[in-house]
Amino acid sequence: MWGALSFLGRGLLRVDSDPISPTPRVFKKSSPNCKLTVYLGKRDFVDHLDRVDPVDGVVLVDPEYLKDRKVFVTLTCAFRYGREDLDVLGLSFRKDLFSATCQAVPPLPEERRPPTRLQERLLRKLGANAHPFAFTPPALTHQPPLPSPSWGENPGVRRALIPVPPRNSVRLVIRKVQYAPEKPGPQPMAETTRHFLMSDRSLHLEASLDKELYYHGEPISVNVHVTNNSSKSVKKIKVSVRQYADICLFSTAQYKCPVAQTEQDDQVSPSSTFCRVYTLTPLLSQNREKRGLALDGKLKHEDTNLASSTIVKEGANKEVLGILVSYRVKVKLVVSRGGDVSVELPFVLMHPEPPEAFAPARPHYGQDDDIVFEDFARLRLKGGVKDDQDDERF
Repeated sequence: MWGALSFLGRGLLRVDSDPISPTPRVFKKSSPNCKLTVYLGKRDFVDHLDRVDPVDGVVLVDPEYLKDRKVFVTLTCAFRYGREDLDVLGLSFRKDLFSATCQAVPPLPEERRPPTRLQERLLRKLGANAHPFAFTPPALTHQPPLPSPSWGENPGVRRALIPVPPRNSVRLVIRKVQYAPEKPGPQPMAETTRHFLMSDRSLHLEASLDKELYYHGEPISVNVHVTNNSSKSVKKIKVSVRQYADICLFSTAQYKCPVAQTEQDDQVSPSSTFCRVYTLTPLLSQNREKRGLALDGKLKHEDTNLASSTIVKEGANKEVLGILVSYRVKVKLVVSRGGDVSVELPFVLMHPEPPEAFAPARPHYGQDDDIVFEDFARLRLKGGVKDDQDDERF
């Protein structure tokens, strides 16, 4: 998603990825001198792997203030991995992943494109001083940020719309979201056989999930089957759900955190078999105190959930993806005087795609008077810091 991924006060890694709001509204934000206003139909843009929803909107400019000057709109995606106050002596803890600029006023002939349905309504409602703009961002980067009280400036991936000149500018944070694929993958299954020293008999472990795709809050059923033909005894069986967050910058660093686990005193004697289904439900409410945990963030700072899995197109350059999130179920057998035997089962944890994301047109924009404008600024839950103050630091 677009925005930023950040380490929160307790070491939580936050990733914006929540469903699109169904409320028919247009977001707007004005410059401090009220001479320039930007209008956007949404803050969330869906990544379909092969393409990303176009970023389009309208810029309203005061003609008396504009005179002979030009207005540009820039779409930027940057990865910040350190506080802004540490940027000294020409060293910046930020990596720009993508940037594109278009001239909104006066528009260039080669950059003209047909206005969208929403842009047509806004142009009719706002008058001759309104000008459309549009971008087609590449499907390169992952999800957006939320503020980090412990780090100051948000380390992570962030995108913003920046009309120029900077002294009279408007900055808006938007994000890219991913939803669960329509066709899930095959049922996860793994097995392993352990041979012990000075013995020709083995211990066989087989584990499987009932499906590959799970929605947030849905219980996960893990089927475990053990065939113990060895002379060793299995003392315990541990089943856990682990979250992996790969931070792809100049080098790749991985954070691993268990988000659900159970440990049972299920014993498997020599020359016997064992079969049981374990049920785990990974929830944020059970993991709020853990460090290195990736979360889905929300632009209005409501409560959230564990970060959704990142779907990556085959052949994509992971260095420009920012942060990759994945999940695995680990089944481990604790064997007496024989070490541990384990397998891992990867699966996908995401939100379902809302019905609004399928609609190519919005019928509630049929009349110009039906458009509802909402200020882009937000208030944070802690401290009352406004959205525009956070944007200025970017």
